[in-house]
Amino acid sequence: LFDRGLWIVSDECVQDNGADWPKLVWVVDARNEANPVPIGTFPAPPYEAFAKRGGRFGAHNLHENLPVPTSFQSDTLIIGSFFNAGVRVYDTTNPYQVQEVAYFVPGAPKLSPAGAIQLNDVYVDDRRIVYTVDRFTGGLYVLEMNL
Repeated sequence: LFDRGLWIVSDECVQDNGADWPKLVWVVDARNEANPVPIGTFPAPPYEAFAKRGGRFGAHNLHENLPVPTSFQSDTLIIGSFFNAGVRVYDTTNPYQVQEVAYFVPGAPKLSPAGAIQLNDVYVDDRRIVYTVDRFTGGLYVLEMNL
């Protein structure tokens, strides 16, 4: 979020069943690029609900504000994939107190070796259509974001 002097930085979960929890998304004050300062984190999905659900649980990928006409761009809304905790949308209007404003967590796909959804990537187009994919057997999910 260059106009706001902020970086949004994601950890990456790489272990199953919450073994490397917490894996968070960070807000970093980057007004002085020689001295970036973490100023907050996004609220994490509840550990009790997802850590032992199966597969990975935690931050993974964020939609990038690609500077192309077909990509959703926002200075406040951040969309991320969280493996078994689904896709989540956050409002960063107040970077010190980020708010979760929407989420989508589908059920476990049939024959999933993880036993739960494992949403691995997320992309949002200029019409606010959200594309996310399960890393094993769940396929592609297409959602409409009404925020």
